Amino acid sequence: MAEKKYLIKQVSIFSENKPGRLAAIASALEEAGVNILAFSIAEANGFGVVRALVNKPDLAHKTLTDLGFMVSFTDVIAVAMRDEPGGLFEIARILGEAGINIEYSYAYSGKDGAVLILRVDQVEEGVEKILAAGGTLLDVSLFQ
Repeated sequence: MAEKKYLIKQVSIFSENKPGRLAAIASALEEAGVNILAFSIAEANGFGVVRALVNKPDLAHKTLTDLGFMVSFTDVIAVAMRDEPGGLFEIARILGEAGINIEYSYAYSGKDGAVLILRVDQVEEGVEKILAAGGTLLDVSLFQ
């Protein structure tokens, strides 16, 4: 069983894809004192899904549902990745060879290196395989 300390609670917010909706989400989170650490937006048929890592996921969920947004949680993992050619390949190869599908991902890069956020179909097995291959996963406490 994978260590729960690597399972990060991602907030997914479902909204109409129209001007001002992202601003409304960001404003509500700002007013609640919730910091957005990373996010991505996907669009389909006039609706959007904002996937976000925040420092206070439970407060974000309550704040946004109180405003009428549909919000859910998803467990994701954050993998430290080499910020150079081949960094993504290393992680994708480990998971692919283990038969673990990457459902979606997004990444960010900063002064401390690159981080790949992954939603995989077998999250606990994904954690185990990455650790076994010498990969570095970020602890959930870094996102709180």
